[in-house]
Amino acid sequence: MKKNPIPFACGLFVASVLSVPAQLPPPNYDEAKVPTYTLPDPLVCADGTPVTNPNIWQKKRRPELLRLFEEQVYGRAPRPPHALTRYEVRSVVTNALGGQATRKEISILLSGTAAGPRIELLLYVPNHSPKAAPVFLGLNFNGNHAVTTERDVRLSDRWMVSERSSCIVSNRATEACRGIEASRWQIEKLVARGYALATFNYGDVEADFATGWKLGVRAALSSAGTNTTFKPDEWGAISAWAWGLSRALDYLETDAAVDAKRVAVIGHSRLGKTALWAGARDERFAIVISNDSGEGGAALARRRFGERTANLNKAFPHWFCGNFKQYSEHEDAMPVDQHELIALLAPRPVYVASAEEDQWADPRGEFLAAKAAEPAYELFGKAGLGVAEPPAVNKSVGAFIGYHVRSGKHDVTEYDWEQYLNFADRHFKPGK
Repeated sequence: MKKNPIPFACGLFVASVLSVPAQLPPPNYDEAKVPTYTLPDPLVCADGTPVTNPNIWQKKRRPELLRLFEEQVYGRAPRPPHALTRYEVRSVVTNALGGQATRKEISILLSGTAAGPRIELLLYVPNHSPKAAPVFLGLNFNGNHAVTTERDVRLSDRWMVSERSSCIVSNRATEACRGIEASRWQIEKLVARGYALATFNYGDVEADFATGWKLGVRAALSSAGTNTTFKPDEWGAISAWAWGLSRALDYLETDAAVDAKRVAVIGHSRLGKTALWAGARDERFAIVISNDSGEGGAALARRRFGERTANLNKAFPHWFCGNFKQYSEHEDAMPVDQHELIALLAPRPVYVASAEEDQWADPRGEFLAAKAAEPAYELFGKAGLGVAEPPAVNKSVGAFIGYHVRSGKHDVTEYDWEQYLNFADRHFKPGK
């Protein structure tokens, strides 16, 4: 770990300039140019108390870290609307995937009515599972129709990013979008291994552009609606998407076909950041998986390698809370870094994955963050990565903290899924 000649002081930083610099420096891809830095210690409380046992972690240090990430990075989210939420099963197909699975489409009505915000959940459950099946739950980018080649899954009517695919026209999906994300989900493989898959489009919660919150839950759940002015520590889009994952888990707790105590939350890229934050906020998630989540996800911000905090704040100002803007070009002033986000998952299993050619997401920084989270797992007697340096390409390592760097680019592949399924097998033991 590189050291900063000026030790980091745990306290809130007030930048003299809170806006993102107009001209950002070019990204650094040279390890020799990574600056010296000191990571904040996850096992030292704000008042200097050392964390020496799980009780101090759970009762004192973990709440401190969670609050810092809420107030300074992702933003505070509201309580779940349990009193209003209603679930409507829209379809059930018992012979999906050639008879291997039962497929359900469920509307999660967050305000109790179809006119309010809703999540459209797609759920595949293996028909051969002798018990309630463990679940992989994740957000998709292009709608439920995009994760499968089955033609009778409803076409999403939500706002989509047109630049993402030529099949999206005027920010709406077309029939040509069916199955375009299927390789990223490997549904048949999951079902064959005894796992259910639950997924929904992240745009069900909030459209992914600067004012997209006006189309989503952040406006719908605010008394001021689209006239809301968010406080600097209130939720951004990532926090909203993570909040939505917890609402999907609320539904899974009501479905006897799945085991809601064995749910792995998974996400890729910006949705990998979301999965990590969802797992930190909601301890019901039994496993957390980050695929190529990079800056603002699993990668250490203080390394200033590839994408940086200023890049996030300039390109995606809606993702994080207002307070996060002050750390553009001032990463050392952050009271937290991403190893502490991973530490918040302890003692639950977590898997961090990188891609060799995805230097923008800083694969080494992702590994180092996972490594620096090990002390929190050691409190509980849980083994971490088991290696001091990143493993060879296409080699998976780790026990309760898993890691691999895959050959290839920024994507989710069959190789990634094979590692996640093996990891889940070790911790969930499906069918037993």
